[in-house]
Amino acid sequence: MSPGKRPLWSRVSNRIFHVLARFAPGSTTLRPALHRWRGAEVRKGAFIGDGVYIDNEFPECVEIHENVQISVRAILIAHTRGPGRLIIERDAFIGPGSILICGAGKTLKIGAGSVVGAGSVITRSIPPGLYVAPDSPTVLAKVGVPLPLAKTMEEFWSGLSPAKKSS
Repeated sequence: MSPGKRPLWSRVSNRIFHVLARFAPGSTTLRPALHRWRGAEVRKGAFIGDGVYIDNEFPECVEIHENVQISVRAILIAHTRGPGRLIIERDAFIGPGSILICGAGKTLKIGAGSVVGAGSVITRSIPPGLYVAPDSPTVLAKVGVPLPLAKTMEEFWSGLSPAKKSS
């Protein structure tokens, strides 16, 4: 069902429960219950950390299986130009600040026991039992003028010099 066809009371209550779920206590009790009330499938033993965003338009397209842990400020989006399906299988871990995003008509699945490292952006399914994480930060330049002290961005940019590569 498209969001525009849902009754207004349903759309409003969904958003109220969503805000409550993001900030309420109870990572294994109240938060999962609020997301269930919104339509997401949240199974036994799920842990939902502070500030977790679970799709606002199509919460019913999100499945969180047994013993899944979703860390602080993760974002789960089950639609891009229409609903897809986002499934996090049992015993998986979603790291802090991770973003899982699924396109229309697609299924994005995080396999059982997989670990999604902090700050990851996931747009494709992850097979069971794998650890994925973004590349380590790369040193790009030496800072001559710290950004908080620069009067303009040009001053900051002109203060950068090539960083020496470590061996």
